[in-house]
Amino acid sequence: MGRLEVLVVENFKSWRGRQVIGPFRKFTCIIGPNGSGKSNVMDALSFVMGEKIANLRVKHLQELIHGAHIGKPVSSSASVKIVYVEENGEEKTFARIIRGGSSEFLFDDNLVSCSAYLAELEKIGVIVKARNCLVFQGTVESIAMKKPKEITKIFEEISTSGELIGEYEEKKKKLQKAEEDVQFHFNKKKNIAAERKRAKKEKQEAERHQSVLEELIIKKRQLQLFQLYHNEKKTHFLNIDLQHVKHELNATEESFLYQENIVKTKKMEHGVLTSQVQETEKELKSLEVLLNQKRPQYVKAKENTSHHLKLLDVAKKSVKDIEKQCCKQEDDIRALEVELGDLDAAWKRFEKQVEEENLHKGRDIELEANQLDHYKELKERVRKKVATMTQQLEQLKREQKADEERLAFQKRRQEEVQGNIKQTNEQIEGYKKRIEKLEEYTKTCNDCLNEKKQQEEILHNEIEKAKSRISEVNEELDAIRSELQNAGIDIHEGNRQQKRAEVLEHLRRLYPDSVFGRLLDLCHPIHKKYQLAVTKIFGEHMFAIVVTSEKVAKDCIRFLKEERAEPETFLALDYLDIKPIDERLREIKGCKLMVDVIRTQFPPVKKVIRFICGNSLICETVEEARHIAFDGPERQKTVSLDGMLFLKSGVISGGSSDLKDKARCWEEKELKNLKDRRTQLTQELKDLMKILRKETDLKQIQTVAQGTRARLQYSQREIEVIQKKHTAALYKELSQLQNEVLTIESQCTMLSEGIREQQKRIEEFQEKIDKVEDDIFQHFCEEIGVENIREFEIKHVKQQQEIDQKRLEFDKQKTRLNSQLEYSRNLLKEGQKKITELQGKIQKGREEIDNLKKTEESCLRIVDELTEKQQQLRDIFVTQNSDCENVQVQIEEEQKKLVAFDRKVGKLQIELAKFQTSLEQKQWEKHNMLLDCKVQDIEITLLLGSLDDIIEIKSRGEVESTQATTDMYEKEAAIEVDYSSLGAELKTLQSDDEVKAQLTLLQQQVTDMENVLLKTAAPKMRAREKFNAVREKFQETIQALETSRREARICKQEFEQVKKRRHDLFSQCFEHVLISVDQIYKKICRNSSAQAILSPENPEEPYLEGISYNCVAPGKRFMAMDQLSSGEKCLAALALLFAMHSFRPAPFFVLDEVDAALDNTNIGKVTSYIKEQTQEQSQMIIISLKEEFYSRADALIGIYPEEEGMFSRALTLDLSQYPDTDNPESSKRPRESC
Repeated sequence: MGRLEVLVVENFKSWRGRQVIGPFRKFTCIIGPNGSGKSNVMDALSFVMGEKIANLRVKHLQELIHGAHIGKPVSSSASVKIVYVEENGEEKTFARIIRGGSSEFLFDDNLVSCSAYLAELEKIGVIVKARNCLVFQGTVESIAMKKPKEITKIFEEISTSGELIGEYEEKKKKLQKAEEDVQFHFNKKKNIAAERKRAKKEKQEAERHQSVLEELIIKKRQLQLFQLYHNEKKTHFLNIDLQHVKHELNATEESFLYQENIVKTKKMEHGVLTSQVQETEKELKSLEVLLNQKRPQYVKAKENTSHHLKLLDVAKKSVKDIEKQCCKQEDDIRALEVELGDLDAAWKRFEKQVEEENLHKGRDIELEANQLDHYKELKERVRKKVATMTQQLEQLKREQKADEERLAFQKRRQEEVQGNIKQTNEQIEGYKKRIEKLEEYTKTCNDCLNEKKQQEEILHNEIEKAKSRISEVNEELDAIRSELQNAGIDIHEGNRQQKRAEVLEHLRRLYPDSVFGRLLDLCHPIHKKYQLAVTKIFGEHMFAIVVTSEKVAKDCIRFLKEERAEPETFLALDYLDIKPIDERLREIKGCKLMVDVIRTQFPPVKKVIRFICGNSLICETVEEARHIAFDGPERQKTVSLDGMLFLKSGVISGGSSDLKDKARCWEEKELKNLKDRRTQLTQELKDLMKILRKETDLKQIQTVAQGTRARLQYSQREIEVIQKKHTAALYKELSQLQNEVLTIESQCTMLSEGIREQQKRIEEFQEKIDKVEDDIFQHFCEEIGVENIREFEIKHVKQQQEIDQKRLEFDKQKTRLNSQLEYSRNLLKEGQKKITELQGKIQKGREEIDNLKKTEESCLRIVDELTEKQQQLRDIFVTQNSDCENVQVQIEEEQKKLVAFDRKVGKLQIELAKFQTSLEQKQWEKHNMLLDCKVQDIEITLLLGSLDDIIEIKSRGEVESTQATTDMYEKEAAIEVDYSSLGAELKTLQSDDEVKAQLTLLQQQVTDMENVLLKTAAPKMRAREKFNAVREKFQETIQALETSRREARICKQEFEQVKKRRHDLFSQCFEHVLISVDQIYKKICRNSSAQAILSPENPEEPYLEGISYNCVAPGKRFMAMDQLSSGEKCLAALALLFAMHSFRPAPFFVLDEVDAALDNTNIGKVTSYIKEQTQEQSQMIIISLKEEFYSRADALIGIYPEEEGMFSRALTLDLSQYPDTDNPESSKRPRESC
C-alpha cells in the first residue's frame, strides 16, 4: 500500500504563496500553537480530496483564497496538491485549483473531470463519500455520543449501501401500489361474487315460494292437531292428579289438627313444669340469701372462740411462769429458815463455850490485892493523864463504828438494788419474747390478710365482669330472640340437607386445609336488596363446594361415589380460568360491578367470585339493566334487583318464584348463625351464673379478713402498749436502779476511805496512850513479869472483846437473814395472789369459751342444715329443670312435626292450586287453539261438535265472565277431534320435555316457513336475467385480478433484488466492523476483558433501524455510553473509527486533534496501537496538541505563524533517528533540537 509523500499548498487560507508541507512518514504528527494554521492543513487535504465547500468551514469557494476572509485576496486563484507514492515507487499527483467561482481537478498534472478525479482517488483506496481517510476535529467526541440512527447512517456511507436508498424506496412504493391493485381487484371480485350469490338466491326463492306455501298449510294443520291431542291428554292426567292431591290434602289436614292438639298439651305441661322450676329457684335464692347471712355469723363465732382460746393459753402460760417463780421463792425461804436455825444453834454453842472459858480463866489468873489496887491506881493515873486523848479516841471509834454501820447498810442496799436490776432485766426479756411472738403473729396475720385481699380482689373483679357480661349477654339474647320471632318459626333442615351437611363436614375432616366449604357459606351480599340478583348470577354454583385444586376435587368426587351420596359441584381454585375485571365498567352510572356487592372473609373465595360473576353489572331497575345491556357501545351482561338477567347474546331471563325460594337461603343462613349465636350465649350465661354464685365465697373471705384484721389490730395495740408503757417503764426503772447502784458504790468508796483515815488516827492516839501507859506501868509490869500492861489486858480484856465481836456478827447475820426471809415471803404472797387472780380469769375464760363453743356449734348446725336443704333444693331444681328441658325437647320435636305437616299442607294447597291453574290453562289453550282453527280456516276433522260453537270470550263482569268461560269449557269438552291424520310417532310422546321439544320443533318449522314466505312474498320475475348479467361481470373481474397479480409478482422480484443488494453491502461492512471493533478495542485497552459491542435494533434489515454501540471498560461493569468518562468515550470512538477504516482502508489516515480528551495513560495506549498499525499497514497523519502523543511519532511537522499570525509556515523534523523511549527527558530532546 502506498503513502502520502508531500502536500503542496498555494495561497490557500493562511498559506501565502507556495508552501511544501512534508515529507510525511508512516506516523506523522502536525503540531503548533493555537491559531497557527494546523486545521488549515486538514482543510487543504479535505479540499484536494474533493470535499464539499460546506465541510471546509467557509460559505463560498473564493473564501479559501489567502486574504479573502478580510476582503484582501492575494490572488485570484489558489491550489492544493498532494504527491502520492505507490509501493513500487510510482508517483501520482492530485491537485485541485480554484479559478473564479469554480474549481478544477488535475490528475498527474492533467485536467480531468470531477468524476474521473474521484475515480482515480478510489483506485488508490480513497473513497470521498465514505470519508475513509479523514477524521475532522470533534468527530471522535461526536461519534461517542451519536444516536443509533446516526451510527446506522455512517455504516451506510461506508458500505455505500446508502446509494441504493432511492432505488429501494422507489421499488418499495411500486410493490405497495401493485399489492393495493391486487387487493382492489380481489375486493371487487368478492363483491361481484356476493352479488351473483344474491341473484342466484332470488332465483331460487322465486321457485321455492309456491312449494313452501303449500307445505305451510299442511304444517299448520299438523301443529294444531298435535297441540289439541296432547292438550286433551295432559288435561286427562291433570284431572287424575287433582283428585289424588285433594284426597291427600284432606288426610294431611286431619293429621295437622291432631298434631296441633299434641303441641298444645305439651305446652300446657311445659308451663306447669316451668312454674314449678321458678318456685324452686325462688326458694333456692331465698335459702341462699339466708345461708349468706348465717355463714358470716358462724365464721365470726369461730374466730371469737379461737381468740378466747389463745387468751386462755396466754393466761395459763403466765400462771405456769408465776408458779415456777413461787416455787423458787419457797425454796429460797426454806433455805433461809434452815440457815437461821443453824445460826441460832451456833450462837448457843458459842455462849456455852464462852461461859466455860470464863470459869477456866477465873481459876488460872489471880492478882494479889495490893497488886490489884496498885493496878487500879496506875490505871487511874493513866486515865487522868490520857483523859483528853481517850475522849478523842472514843469519839473516833464512835465515828468509825457509825461509818462502818453506814457502809454495811449501803452494801446491803447495793445487794437489794442489784437483785431488783436482775428482776427488771428478766421482766424486760420476758416482754421482748412476748413482742417477738406478737410480731411473728402480726406478720402471719398480714400475710393472711394479703392473701385474702388478693382472693377478694380476684373474686370481686370476676363477679363484676360476670355481672357486666350478663347484662350484655341478656341484651344480645333479647335482640336475637326478637329477630328470630320476626323471622317466624325456626328453620329445620330436612334429611336431605342434613346428609349433605354431614358429607361436607366429612370432606372437611378429610381435607382440612383444602376444602373451604360451600360458596353460599363463604360469602354474602353486602345488603339484602342484592340477594335476588346475586342468586340469579350464582345460579347452579350457589351450593358448589370450593376446594384448592383439581386433584382434591377428584378425590372428593371419588369419596361421594363410594359413599353413594348425592352429586355435588366442585370449584377448584387452580382450574378456574379467571378473566380480568374491566375497570372501565366501574365508571358507568346507574350500576355496580357484581363483584363489588359480594363480601367474603376468605381471600381465595374472591377468585371464585370473579370467575362466576366476571364483568356482570347489577342495576336498580329493569329499564336501567336493559338500557346498559343493549343500548351502549358494547353489549354487557346485566341483572336487576328483582332478578331479571340480560345476556350479551340477547337472551332475557326473568326472576321466578323458584329464584325467590332459592334466595331465602341467604336469610336461612343468617337465621342459622343467629341460632348458633343464641346457643353460644345461653351456654355463656350459664357459666356466668356459676361465677356469680361465688359471691358467698367472697362474703366468707371478707368475714375472715375482718376477723384477722381485728386480731391484728389487737396484737398491734398490745405491742404498742408493751413498747410504750411496760418496756419504757422498765427501762426507766432499770436506769434509775443502775444510777442508784453507782451512787451506792461511790458512797461505799467514800465511807471506806473515811474508815481507813479514822483507823490511822485511832492507831496514832492508841500509840500515844500506849506510851503513857508504858511509862506509868513500867515497874508494875516488871513486878508481874509481863512486857507491858497491854499484854496482861490482852489476855483478860481482848478475849472479852472478841467474844463481843462474835456476838455482834451473830446479831448482824441474824438480822440479814430475817430481812431476806421477810422479803421472800412478801414476793411469795404477791405471786400467790397473782396466781389466784389469773386462775379466776382462766375459770371465767373457760366459761366464756364453753358459751362461745355452744354458739359456734349452734351456728354450724344451722349452716349445715341450710346447706343440706340447699343441696336438696338444687337436686330438685336440677330434676325439674331436666324434666322441663325434656318436655321442651318434646315440644320442639312435636313442633317440627307440626311445621312439617303445616308445610306439607301448604305444599299440597300450592300443588292443588297449581293443578287447578294448569287445568284451566289447558282448557284456555284448547279454546284458543280451536278459535285459531276457526279464524285461520284450518281444516280439522271433528267426530263430535262443530267449530261454529266456538266464540271469543269478551271480558265483562267477573261473575259473568267466569260463568261464560265455564259454559264454553263444557261445550268444548263435548267436541271430539279426529286424530287419525296425526302421525303415530307424534302421539306416542310421553314426557313433557319430549312434547315441548316436538311442539317447539313444529312451531319453529311453521315460523321458518312463514319467515320464508315473508322473505319471498314478492319474488322478482327478472331474477334469471339479472343472474346471467352478474355472471359475465364476474368473469371480467377475474381476468383483471390475474393481471394485477402478475404485475405484483414482478414488482416484488425487483424489490427483493434491490433489498438483497443493499442488505449484502450493509451486512458485509457491519459484520466486518462488528468483529474488528472488539479486537481493536481490546488492543487499544491492552486488556482481553474489554468489550466493544454493536447491536442492530432490526437484525433482518439493520439499515432501517438504529445500531447501538456500547463498550465495557476493563475492570468495570456494563454502562451506557453516556455514563462513561470522556477518556473512555474517546477510546471507544477511536476503536470504532479504526474498525470502520479497516473495512475499506485508505493508504493514509488523517486525524485532527483526536487526543484532546485523552489523559497520559490513554495517550500511551492509543499511540502504541497507532505505532503497531503504521508499521504493518497504513500511514497515520495526526494533528496533535499533547507532547505525550506526538513525542511517539516518526516525524513532526511544525506549523507556526509569521507577521503576527497573518500567514503560516511549516518545519519538518524526522524523529526516526532518535530512540523511542518512555523517558520524558528523551522525548524533550528532539523538541530542543528542533
